[in-house]
Amino acid sequence: MGWWFRIPLWQRVIAALILGVITGFAWGPEAASIKWIGDFFIKAVKMLVVPLIFFSLVSGVAAIGDLRKLGKVGGRAMLLFVISGQIAVWLGLMLGSFARPGIGVDTSAIQRGAVPEPNAASWTDMILSIVPESPVQVMADVQVLPLIVFALLIGIGILMAKDEGAPVAKIFDSGAVIMQKVTMIVMELTPFGVFALMAWVAGVLGLDALQSLAKLVALNYIGCLFIILVLYSAMIRFLAKVPVVGFYRGMIDAIAVSYSTASSNATLPVTLRCTQRNLGVSPSVSSFVVSLGATINMNGTAMYLGLATLFGAQIFGVDLSWGDYIMISVTATLGAIGAAGIPGAGLIMMALVFGSVGVPLETIAFVAGVDRIMDMMRTTTNVTGDAAVAVTVASMTGELNVEELVSSDDV
Repeated sequence: MGWWFRIPLWQRVIAALILGVITGFAWGPEAASIKWIGDFFIKAVKMLVVPLIFFSLVSGVAAIGDLRKLGKVGGRAMLLFVISGQIAVWLGLMLGSFARPGIGVDTSAIQRGAVPEPNAASWTDMILSIVPESPVQVMADVQVLPLIVFALLIGIGILMAKDEGAPVAKIFDSGAVIMQKVTMIVMELTPFGVFALMAWVAGVLGLDALQSLAKLVALNYIGCLFIILVLYSAMIRFLAKVPVVGFYRGMIDAIAVSYSTASSNATLPVTLRCTQRNLGVSPSVSSFVVSLGATINMNGTAMYLGLATLFGAQIFGVDLSWGDYIMISVTATLGAIGAAGIPGAGLIMMALVFGSVGVPLETIAFVAGVDRIMDMMRTTTNVTGDAAVAVTVASMTGELNVEELVSSDDV
């Protein structure tokens, strides 16, 4: 089996996708008999949601190291992360609303499980609901907002405890690393799950479903390119006030690695090298902002979560109100923050966002087959955003060597 693991995971996934489509068209509706393999993969993915987001969030907050650091560097970085994340989510919602990729798919052949109830609570109920009465119950019920609030409070408590909280911080750091390893184990099931799910989609749902998925992939790339070329360029030009061309030339190595690996964490050493050597960001700022961004700055994922939620709502005919849109924007941003910088993390966060507005979780099985193709572009967006924020914060705090950045620009 050594030859199997020597093939990069993304190549195995692409091959499985193609073989799955061919098998589905050749086998027809009988391809539904192997869908259980895909269901097994999706169930394994959903198993990771609570521990992964809990350990990753607590570890990410504790990694700040000192609450005072939030003022000068961390505060600016977090503000840029949150604002750009909100813009990304609403971009995904806008693309989904106008392009409507999920319209026209016949879902009568899909056996739907329990559908989460849409959130019909008042604003006061929603505010009260973010405070967990029982953290254990919240984890058992996979309630997204109170889970995230509890994780954030634990992280802040560790920071406030300083040296006395250090042993607990190490536990959560270890837990985050362990959950990333467990996630990588589950991700090894991806080729088998993708093969079964794509065979089911092609054989049972037909060409219309494949066209909708192709449209979703195209919208994912359009949204990510908009974030990279427009949002980040504006940040570099008007906030950092440095050459845009020089920025992208300096980041070319990290962009290439992020697209091929679909992992912010795997790209982290390359991103650090590019920001320090090519972009002129001081080591202290780049190490802090880029490392923090690899954990919590997931604009590509946030955009996709908004887009995918509308895709699922359109497929299954779920009507969403403006309150639901706002709930999506909040949960997608926070869910992206809790997504680990590893392949497939966005797929795991879908269950949290879908459940908050009543979109059937069967949507996950529907899109899982093409998720890797989209994940590569989302990761490139995330990594580029880490560097853009690092350069902007460094410029604001006087920690940027502009001459070094300009030297990478021939213009």
